Amino acid sequence: QVQLVESGGGLVQAGGSLRLSCAVSLRTFSSVNMGWYRQAPGKEREFVASIGWSGVNTAYADSVKGRFTISRDNAKNMMYLQMDSLKPEDTAIYYCNMPSRNYWGQGTQVTVSS
Repeated sequence: QVQLVESGGGLVQAGGSLRLSCAVSLRTFSSVNMGWYRQAPGKEREFVASIGWSGVNTAYADSVKGRFTISRDNAKNMMYLQMDSLKPEDTAIYYCNMPSRNYWGQGTQVTVSS
């Protein structure tokens, strides 16, 4: 059973930073693409960022471009999301995702106060 476990969420003031982590229990982690999604209260889940298996190719939602950075460490089976210049509208539950197998983590709450 593949597990994706997010951590690093919390409460932060606007303008602050948080770093989310996603631990993946998959032996072939280094060969799969990964992504981050988020879901705000009353809204649908939305794409945040994605990263290719090698870490070279990345993509971002327009709303986070220039503020968030996705990365991965294949030696540690970890994916990260560095979130800077946080805004209240970034408040959501953040999920890591393995699109090829439609695996999702349980989510981690990020709350940004104004």
